[in-house]
Amino acid sequence: MADKIRLGIVGYGNLGKGAVKAIKETPDMELVAVFTRREPESLTLNEPSVKAVHISDAINFKDEIDVMLLCGGSATDLPEQTPHFASMFNTVDSFDTHAKIPEFYQSVDEAASKNNTTAIISVGWDPGLFSINRVMADAIIPNGENYTFWGKGLSQGHSDAVRRVNGVKNGVQYTIPSEKAIEKVRSGENPKLETAEKHRRVCYIVPEDGADTAAIENEIKTMPNYFADYETEVNFITDEELQRDHSKAPHGGFVIRGGNTGDNKQIYEFSLKLDSNPEFTASVLVAYARAAHRLSQEKQYGAKTVYDVAPAYISPRSQEDLRRDYL
Repeated sequence: MADKIRLGIVGYGNLGKGAVKAIKETPDMELVAVFTRREPESLTLNEPSVKAVHISDAINFKDEIDVMLLCGGSATDLPEQTPHFASMFNTVDSFDTHAKIPEFYQSVDEAASKNNTTAIISVGWDPGLFSINRVMADAIIPNGENYTFWGKGLSQGHSDAVRRVNGVKNGVQYTIPSEKAIEKVRSGENPKLETAEKHRRVCYIVPEDGADTAAIENEIKTMPNYFADYETEVNFITDEELQRDHSKAPHGGFVIRGGNTGDNKQIYEFSLKLDSNPEFTASVLVAYARAAHRLSQEKQYGAKTVYDVAPAYISPRSQEDLRRDYL
């Protein structure tokens, strides 16, 4: 296909690797380079046409890349990387610290608006697809309540957060929804649920040799925006156990709104069941890269969210095809 959208990837963890796979399935896009803080020679890309480049050299690719996919973690990477890269490239990221999205948006919008780039932030499934469905449900059934349940599944953002705790060698975090709470919501009760009533969090941690496990557990359980408001269980395991029992990344969840239209009870539900959280999230990033490129071509610069992007902008299909086949 002529005039393919040229992409770069910053970060080659699980999300970055998922993005490589997603781009290969997308005929109107091509991957130019993967940017890393590691030695580029240490990356095994298995893609002869794709360059591995140190992150400090990204500026040299301004004319070769249409959209940069930022695949770092929300805890420390993206707050610095997104404004930095948005000053040079159109970007898409998956920043998922919900409480900090407003301030993150402001910092990215300043960088992108000043430099005439388009930066779509907080893309994925939550925030992202779930965000869209919360707004739609609220608009359609104004007399009601929204509920979001995550899991059972391995959370990329929360796993990244626990791995950054001092003394942690490796680790993962699972979010477990309350089946009792879900059934109450589906019944149309519209219950008032505290944060801790909806989910609990379970961590499996490989500590560094000689690390203070009590200090690790306390830091995880008191971490604001991630664990402080939840019942959190911390388990210490070996490297071997982590690889054997926790190497996959399933996830999913539900957005449910219960409400009334007149005298009738209505339930709106959107759900996902994912074998691989990072691969699915990466696929969403890649789809929104198409939107970032199109918005940039229309000179719609600055930070954007999924609320600003019409569905047609993320689709490779023409408007005529969409009306004929999907409307």
